Amino acid sequence: MPLISFENVTKKFGGTKVLDGLSFTVEKGEVLCIVGPSGTGKSVTLKHLVRLLTPTSGRVLFDGVDVALCSDRELASVRDRIGYLFQGGALLAWMTVAENVALPLRECTAFPDREIDRRVMAALEAVELKDAAEKYPAEISGGMQKRAGLARAIVRESDVVLYDEPTSGLDPVTSVTINRLIRKMNKKLGITSVVVTHDLLGALALADRILLLKGGRAVECSTPAEFAKSANRDVREFLAAMRGETI
Repeated sequence: MPLISFENVTKKFGGTKVLDGLSFTVEKGEVLCIVGPSGTGKSVTLKHLVRLLTPTSGRVLFDGVDVALCSDRELASVRDRIGYLFQGGALLAWMTVAENVALPLRECTAFPDREIDRRVMAALEAVELKDAAEKYPAEISGGMQKRAGLARAIVRESDVVLYDEPTSGLDPVTSVTINRLIRKMNKKLGITSVVVTHDLLGALALADRILLLKGGRAVECSTPAEFAKSANRDVREFLAAMRGETI
């Protein structure tokens, strides 16, 4: 059974249909990258997984549980298993990097300080940021802030991490570093990753499968090699647009 399943999910905001019968699955331990034009529902898709949004119709299943219908206790259990890396890192300026990473543990667990400190340092080490533990967000680069956000997303030892544009606004070298760390988390810790990104080249290098959304629908979901060679016109147009070409 897939760890995550979207089953014919439609989402409307007023009269606007953002998701339109969206169906796809994510297997345990997989890196799935979601790509597509702006406004096609990529970030909206992520928000359904943690019930920040609920479908107008259709179902979102996490490990067999219908997220929209689960009780508050079941929802808390689902959210305990999912980390979320926001676009901007969402670090609190008045806290050090270590304090930012510790925040989910201090707010949502009863762990003693020693265990919190252990988990924080392990997470910072995993993202190669241990030396910046006592720095404040303004004292580190944008790429380091993204890595701090990644450490916070995994500090609860989540099964799944959702990434919303993890390389947005970063230079190419730093983007490669972030993508390498996402794959490292996947391989070393067995984390299932769902990555919304505009960085198609990064997705081709990072993903186990790439899902292309257009008009709120899944028009292709395949391995990077299959995606790059796809005969699907929407895929060909998207690849050409990324290269500044037309077909």
